[in-house]
Amino acid sequence: MDTTRRGFLASTVAATGAAATRDLAHGAEGEHDHAHQALPSDPALRIKSLESLLVEKGMIDPAALDAIVDTYEHKIGPRNGARVVARAWSDPGYKQRLLNDADAAIGELSYGGLQGEHMVVVENTPKQHNLVVCTLCSCYPWPVLGLPPVWYKSNAYRSRAVIDPRGVLRELGLRLPADVEVRVWDSTAEIRYLVLPERPTGSEGLNEAALAALVTRDAMIGVAKVRLS
Repeated sequence: MDTTRRGFLASTVAATGAAATRDLAHGAEGEHDHAHQALPSDPALRIKSLESLLVEKGMIDPAALDAIVDTYEHKIGPRNGARVVARAWSDPGYKQRLLNDADAAIGELSYGGLQGEHMVVVENTPKQHNLVVCTLCSCYPWPVLGLPPVWYKSNAYRSRAVIDPRGVLRELGLRLPADVEVRVWDSTAEIRYLVLPERPTGSEGLNEAALAALVTRDAMIGVAKVRLS
């Protein structure tokens, strides 16, 4: 499954190119029109300029930066959420507490804080699949998922996940049966969502640590399913 920014955006360039041009022309019409931003923000441009300058002077190694970002994006952060999911799969009482009061249940595992307030956990079932997006910017539950992936912040994902969620899921490698309902949850600064994926068939004999090792960040956003490795 290709859930990289390059892979996802490559499939949407033709469809969104004209729209991006229109958005750029009309971007100054309202200060709240940041959902249609076609160019990087000023902070993003400043960060990129600073990074380029430090690389040029030999003060940082781009490969080392990539490794650090990858660690926080794929390993440290998502491992917290994976532990939450594995506990819910293993402990029915914990699962019920998680669905009823996510903040308190996640806090039982010592996760929480900034960007993780007012969490809501939504459960995937054989007949319902949940997908999380932030249509306005990139609100994301950092304490349990780490850094948001770049594709999650892209205009293509933020708009198309609402308009055509099944199409987005197909492009990201997930095909769902027609009788499965897809529900899209829009995160905001006041509320952030975490998907509780379906436990994979055949994992009944695995302990909590082994279950956590199966859970991916993408499954907790809702763009993938958990598979036995």
